[in-house]
Formats: sequence, structure tokens, C-alpha cells
Amino acid sequence: MQPRGIRVRRSPLLVALGLGSLIVGLTPWLGVASTGVKSGPIPRPVPTGSALPAAKPAPHHGVVPANAMEPTAPVLARTGWTVTASDEESSGENGRAANVLDGDTATIWHSKWTGTPAPLPHTLTVDMHRTAVVSALVYQPRVVGTNGRVGEYSISLSTDGLNWGSPVATGTLADDAVAKTLGFAPQGARFVRLTAVTEAGNRGPWTSAAELNLLGDPGTPAATVDLPRTGWTATASDEETLKENGRAANVLDGDDGTYWHSRWSGTPAPLPHSLTVDMHRTTAVSALVYQPRKDGANGRAGTYTVTTSTDGTTFGTPVASGTWRDDDTVKTATFTRTVNARFIRLAVSREAGNRGPWTSAAEIRLSGPANPAVHGTWSRVTGFPLVPVATAVLPGDKLLAWSAYAIDRFGGSNGYTQTAIMDLKTGRVTQRRIDNTGHDMFCPGIAMLADGRVLVTGGSNADKASIYDPATDAWSATTSMNIARGYQAMTLLSTGEAFVLGGSWSGATGDRAGEVWSPDTRTWRKLPGVPAAPAMTADPRGAYRADNHMWLYATSGGKVLQLGPSKRMNWITTTGNGSITSAGNRADSQDAMTGNAVPYDIGKLLTLGGSPAYEKTPATPRAYTVSVDGDQAKAVRTGDLARARAFSNSVVLPDGKVAVFGGQSYPLPFSDATSVLTPELWDPATGRFTPLATMGIPRNYHSVANLLPDGRIFSGGGGLCGDCATNHADGSVFTPPYLLNADGSPKPRPVITGGVPPRAAAGTSLTVGTGGPVASFVLMRAAAATHSTDNDQRRVPLASTAVSPGSYTVSIPADKGVVLPGTYMLFALDAHGVPSTARFITVT
Repeated sequence: MQPRGIRVRRSPLLVALGLGSLIVGLTPWLGVASTGVKSGPIPRPVPTGSALPAAKPAPHHGVVPANAMEPTAPVLARTGWTVTASDEESSGENGRAANVLDGDTATIWHSKWTGTPAPLPHTLTVDMHRTAVVSALVYQPRVVGTNGRVGEYSISLSTDGLNWGSPVATGTLADDAVAKTLGFAPQGARFVRLTAVTEAGNRGPWTSAAELNLLGDPGTPAATVDLPRTGWTATASDEETLKENGRAANVLDGDDGTYWHSRWSGTPAPLPHSLTVDMHRTTAVSALVYQPRKDGANGRAGTYTVTTSTDGTTFGTPVASGTWRDDDTVKTATFTRTVNARFIRLAVSREAGNRGPWTSAAEIRLSGPANPAVHGTWSRVTGFPLVPVATAVLPGDKLLAWSAYAIDRFGGSNGYTQTAIMDLKTGRVTQRRIDNTGHDMFCPGIAMLADGRVLVTGGSNADKASIYDPATDAWSATTSMNIARGYQAMTLLSTGEAFVLGGSWSGATGDRAGEVWSPDTRTWRKLPGVPAAPAMTADPRGAYRADNHMWLYATSGGKVLQLGPSKRMNWITTTGNGSITSAGNRADSQDAMTGNAVPYDIGKLLTLGGSPAYEKTPATPRAYTVSVDGDQAKAVRTGDLARARAFSNSVVLPDGKVAVFGGQSYPLPFSDATSVLTPELWDPATGRFTPLATMGIPRNYHSVANLLPDGRIFSGGGGLCGDCATNHADGSVFTPPYLLNADGSPKPRPVITGGVPPRAAAGTSLTVGTGGPVASFVLMRAAAATHSTDNDQRRVPLASTAVSPGSYTVSIPADKGVVLPGTYMLFALDAHGVPSTARFITVT
């Protein structure tokens, strides 16, 4: 975690910006004072957070990077826009829809409330009178009064105002007056509709809004893949060949150290300059990716247009246009529509820094629509009333999430936590503040217990420990740890106890030796023989960063393999005083902090990514497999990731493949610079990574990913930096390619019809009914994720025998070091690796 106490003053507009962010509270206790101005009906007063205690001061102080304060996407100019509403109040007040575009936050649109109030839902529809790439709607609640603040919402897009399709975003907003940015996958549209389903405070059947803004192209096109550049050629309006090798062909050579440069020797060629890529075949294209030169600023593209052609002679109207920032980050121009073309032309009319009449480019890539059967698809973005920094999958198709004492920031030791639960069947998200445990559960350790409860330790309240029981939907406190910690690692042991190690981000200085929590006594037992020092990385900031987020894999007899992020692996015993001994190095790997490890089979793990230090060092694309056999652990390098990444999240799928989401090539907390937007899928059969459909929203520091019981993956979060533009209070569900046909329709899936009891002992057999023939069964442990680490993941293939058509004997391993006690999802897979929807079972 970054040092705490982040406070940066910003303009009200900037507070609202940032793709995918949902800035839902400058502080959770800020109220809006009444000025006595009459605006809409006056309901019974409801409690607000204004009486809550102020946050305690933070023990650490740091600086959010400058680019975290900048909006990811431009605010679209509202010139010529109009807006209509499903209904509006014009009798009791001036509550007309047009007020949301007048630039005055003191005027509002209000749904009709005089006479018989118009019932929910209410809608506002913006007509831009032109097609533009849109990536977010910025909703500014009324600043005087509370009535009509939007609670549950949906956002839909249309090119003609008639055909709307499914919502691109849904979610739930916090009941406060702060501007909220509701992000979604960018796409071309003319009409944008906000539908308010509920009022945030349940004060009545009304909706209001002070202002609406839309954000444009953030450079993160969703559901695309890089097109192969084999056989492509590039030409330019002009190029420098006398004083340097600035030929156009350099943009396709795969070397970002070479570049095209407009002619500058002698009399420089004037702007505009253009580059034209000939793919030598007609194909569908959705975006152009522009990489500036690395060795200097001259020629960075500023104002640009992109046009396309099928014959190289006739180029149509621009499919993308805009102005890129003057920096060295990779830029993307998302097309307003997917086009079938052979020629793509980038024309630049202004140099980003106005340094001269030139243009340069290191690399040009093109992206096309993803093939669902190969690359998967993304669902709509679901807004959360908080940034989901930690998540846990629960029985009953629920996802538990929490942030810190506040919904959008952290700091201090405040004794309470903002939580939310997402219903995976409906997509509905509900929020709750947890006070009764006295625990700010930010930057915690997490372990899924043997009985299905969730144990959360340390963090901002560094010695505390709390337990969530999904059966009762209740939180309770358990005995505090002996050693205060934050950023510690945890795992359940084969004995049913919970083990914790490291965590120097919080608490007093000193070695964060291991401890074990007993579910029988609800107390912690010290392990003086398990110091954290042997498991540390060589981070230049010392233990504060070096003992964070360890990768732990529990085995038989209460033993644990610590296999990272330090390059040295260690065996840990937890009986008596415990012990820690070297298990050798992870092959030729360096330290890989903020990488991760995933058990993809019994005794087999994949480690990937990370960087030598917690931040500000280049990430690695390297990946390794670690095989565990008894007391031996052997690491071997496997295929590299296509993109180096740290702060990513990895999830093992029921078929044994591992999906990797998000991360940065140069890790920097709270920043979305160098974001890796292309997920990758690792196949243990080939040892290779292949690309998946791109994400529309960056997922970096403080993001999460979880396998869901329907075989899909939740990916969300990132940020938690207060008044910044990189808070991502939302998430989206990824459907892997194993569930989809080429046209995006769902494949037929196996069905488990019965025979799965709520509980079963290790070593027993089940008679499982299915709706037809299946090839295999697998147990996937219900897991919890935070800070790129999920030590609860575990995939256990099961031996099975067909008893009769649609009936199978399925055997659970007897070794609790193989099948740790706890809640699992049982999947059936067909011969093509297509999984069923899971049934939950607790293995005891």
C-alpha cells in the first residue's frame, strides 16, 4: 500500500473525471447543508453520515502520482446538445431537463412531483446530434437538498435514438452530493440515456440531477485484439532519410527504439503529416494504437484524425479524431464504428507540444473485434458504491467486497469498514458499513475458513481480526493477533487452522513472524521459529515493502510452501514453534513483488509477472511452473507473457488454464499509466499465453479478480486514492472462450442435476447426477483476492466413474493437503472442456 493520508485539492469538474471511476464521496461523513431553498417535495428527514467521527490521522504520508489526478478521457464539448426526460417538474419548480446542460449546478432537472408524482424509473436522454466515442457519463447530483439522488441506475447507448440494446452499465450510487463518473466500455453513439431505477435514500419516487457530462475516447477500446501485422506495409506523406533513418516502415518493425519521422532536414515538410498502413487484405478494424518515440519528445502526435479506405484512393469521413496528451505513453484512437478496410491513415495536424512542424511514431498497431470463441467477451460494467479492493466469493451466488473506512480512500485506523455485496444473479449491489468489529479492514490478510466463513486480519487496524459468516450475513470480532500487520499473507492449513506471515506495512517495526489461528480456541499461537526475514525480497525500502503479499501454498501435515514473491522459496512447518527452511530458488527468477502464483493442478502452480521492487521498477513478462512433490519443490520457466505486468490478477479456470487480467508494465500505485489492457490465457498443455478480449477499464493497483460459480470471472476495482481520476468503483464479468461459440452465443453446457450435499468429508465418494454425459469433475475452492494475491485458489481434479447414463461416482481425495477444508465449487466438464454451473459443497 502507498503511505496514507492522501489529500489533493482539485476542481469540482476534475473530481468527476476518470474512466470507470465512481467517485462516491470526498469523505463518508460529508453532508450537504440546507439553505432553505425550496426544491421538490420535503420528505421525512433521514439519517446521514454527518454525525460520524472524523477519521484518525494517517501514520504514513505520501504523494499520489501526478497522472492519477488527470482525467483518463476528455470531457466532450456540449455545444449543440439537447436533452429530454421521461418526465419533468415544471409547475412546482423549474425542474426541466434542459437544466442539466446549462453549466449551472444550482439549477436542476427533477422528475414530476406535483399532484401525483411520476413513478420510478425516470430517464434522461442526451442527444449529442453527432456520433462520438463515449466512455462514461458524469452525474452531478443536486448540490442543495437531497431528494432525487440516483441510487440504482442503468446507462444505455444508441446511434439513432430508437434502438438501444442492453445497458452498457448498471450499478448503485452512494447517497451523497459528490459528482460520480459512471464508466463503461467505450463505443460510438449519438444518444446516451441514464435511467434511475431507485432513489438513493429511498425518500420517494423521484429523481434529480444538476448536471450531466460525457467523457470521450479514453484510449481503451474494449473487446478487441491486436491484428497480426504479417505482410503489412506503411507509407508516409514524407519521411526523414538524410539525417536519420526515419522511414515509415519503422512503425511496423516491432522495435520501439526505431521510428518514423517527418522530413526535417533542409526545409522541414509542413504539417499535416500522414502515415498510411496497407494491410494487403480487407479486414474489420476497431482502433489504431499509436506509440510515441522513446528517445525524445519531438514529433509526438497531438491533434489527429483516422480515416479508412478499401482501395487506397478514396478515404471516407474520419472514424476517429481528437488530441493526444504530450507524453510518452501509448495512445489508442477508438473508432466510432468498426469498419471493413484495407488502408488505415493517421493524419496529424498539430505536434503535441507545439515544438515544431513535425510528426514521429515508433510503432503503429491496429485492433479488430475479438472472436468470442477464441478471445471471450466482457459484460456491461457494474458500478459499486465503493472501490472493491478486496473480494470473496460466497455460496448463494454472492460476491463480498470491501474498501476501507471510506468508499474511495484509505488512511488512519478508524475502526470501521465500508462493505458491499453483489448478487451475481441479478447484478444488484448493496452497501453496508461494518462498525461492530472495531476493524478498518483495508490492506488485510484473508483466509477462507474450513466452515466457509471468511477470516480477515490486520491492515489499517493492524492487530485486529474479524470474521464474516455468509450463512448469517454477519460480521464478528475474533481475538486480535499477537503481531500487528498490514499487507500480510494468509492461508488455511490442512489442519483447519489459519496461518499468517509478514505484513510490515502496518504496526510497529520488527520482524512479522508467523502465527496460527485456531478455530477451536479462537486464539492466535506464535511461531517464533518462522521469522519473515528469510522470505523477504530485496526491496530497496526494506521490510516495509519486502515482506508483503507472499505466495503461500498449504500442503499436508500443516506445512506451507512459500514460493514467492522472493526469488528464494521456503518450506514452513507450523507445529510447535514452527520452522522455515530453504526450498531453493524459483529457477532463474528474480524477486517478483506484485506478481502472483496460482495452483492450476494438484501440486502444480504457475507464477507470473511482478517486479524486483514494489514500485517504480520495470515489470517482468516471465512465468514459471512450480511442482510440489513431498518435500521437494521444483521450478521451471514456462512461456513468457506477451506483456510484462505487475499488479495483475490471475485466476485458474475449471479446465486448468489460467487467465491473467490487468496490471502495469511499470508499476506505480494509483496510476493508470502503462496499463496492460489485454488479458492473457495460459495453457498448461502448451506452456503458452494467448491474448483475450481487451478490457475497457484499466485494472491495476487495488484491483481484484475472482472465479464465479458459473465459470466466468469478475474483474474490478483499482485506485482508492480519494480525489483522483483513477478510482474504479466498478467491475465487469468476463466470459471465457470455453463458454462461447464464434457468434458469441453460449455453448451447450453440462448440467449437475443432483447428488451434491452441502457437506462431505475428505476421502468420501459422491453419486452425482448430470443432465447428460460428462468427461470430468473438478473442485474449485471459493477464494478471496486483494492486492494481486489470492492464496485461497485451488483446483482439484477428481477421479470419477460412470455408473449409468447421467450418474457418476465422484471421489474426493482423502489428503487434506490436497483438498484443504472449506467451501468449493463442484464443476462438471464435457469432452470439450466446457464447464457446468457449479454446485457449492463444503469439504470437511
